[in-house]
Amino acid sequence: MNLWRVMAGEIGYRKMTFVLGCVSAAVAVGAITCSTALLRGHDLRTEKLIEIKEAKTRAEMAKMEDDYRVIMKRMGYNVMILHKDQDVAELHTLGYPSVTMPEAYAENLAAAGLPTLNHLLPILQKRVLWPETGEKILLTGVRGQMQLPGRKGGRAPIMAPIPDGHVALGNAIAARVDVTAGEKITLMGEVFKVERVEAARGTGDDMAVWVGLAKTQGWLREPGRINGILALECVCHAEALGQIVEQVTGVLPDTQVFEFTSKVQGRAEARKRATETRQTALQAELEQRLSLRGERQRLMAAVQPLAVAGAGLWMLLLAYGNTRERRSEIGMLRAIGVREKQILAMFLGKAALMGLAGGVAGIAIGLAVGFLASGVAAAWREIWWLAGGGTILLVFMMGPLLGCLATLWPAVRAARQDPADVLGEE
Repeated sequence: MNLWRVMAGEIGYRKMTFVLGCVSAAVAVGAITCSTALLRGHDLRTEKLIEIKEAKTRAEMAKMEDDYRVIMKRMGYNVMILHKDQDVAELHTLGYPSVTMPEAYAENLAAAGLPTLNHLLPILQKRVLWPETGEKILLTGVRGQMQLPGRKGGRAPIMAPIPDGHVALGNAIAARVDVTAGEKITLMGEVFKVERVEAARGTGDDMAVWVGLAKTQGWLREPGRINGILALECVCHAEALGQIVEQVTGVLPDTQVFEFTSKVQGRAEARKRATETRQTALQAELEQRLSLRGERQRLMAAVQPLAVAGAGLWMLLLAYGNTRERRSEIGMLRAIGVREKQILAMFLGKAALMGLAGGVAGIAIGLAVGFLASGVAAAWREIWWLAGGGTILLVFMMGPLLGCLATLWPAVRAARQDPADVLGEE
């Protein structure tokens, strides 16, 4: 007896039974494949979503960093570098440094390129009488903000340079002498145009007059000298506070550094809170996605056994009904000498073919659903990953195995029946 010919004839004669068996196997295999693809697709979408959010957050943090930089510039300088011999008590009493140092100190500090310092501005200050008005002013000589090596150019300075022949006035002194921007004044016997009037700061700067550094050095007979260097300390973390003192004195041993810590601390804490907010938002998103994945996984864990059990039961009923319908045929085959093993092989072979066909269909349907749900690129590598990699081969083998297991008992029962009993009944 040709086993393959008999199975082909059986399948052709009972097409509906074979199709229903294939559908049962497809349901079982498809349920597992689809659930695996959906979970992996969820993981892939989660990964992409987190990447997008991280990229968006990095862009927002970069913008926030620029905003902080602008805010800090508006707050003004937060570091003052003075000569080491400057008495702090005298500084507070006079309102300006009395001990000078070489202007080259500022150039040396700029050349050092300290990473935590920006916007270096050498100054020469002294409280003097404005002879033409009789007002006491804080005469402040400034030069253009110094360019630091390796830093991006084009950033607006905190203190814009004072062009030759121009001055800048503090808010209070401008009000006292009734002068506005664009008007001309006489200072120390020379005529200057008012470049701008600074906004009120609530400090001694409100009574300051800013002039070019070289002009101030000439008036005060301090050529090539300054009495302070203003800077903006740009730290990213609060724990970095204090490092600038060691860094500056390493470059300029004859100096002392004063940090306006509240300004620096405020910026550092704002950066820290922004970073924590970003991390918290990303972690919350990830936890939400993981929670959703857990719910889906629990649902799939309940659906998969039910699908496999239902498919197996349906295949068992199909096999049982088929063997009962063919009792007379099986009896005749046994009577003409067909062995029990051949009968068993015929039924199990047919079941294996149903499982193979159903497994192929189930994997195709499951992957299609997972592919469409995940929205991944149409590439074999992504599809293979959605299918679970090498585990898809085990899932594929489950179709024939399920068919054989479901058909085993009816097939054994049919193969072992006595042909005499069957023919006698007929």
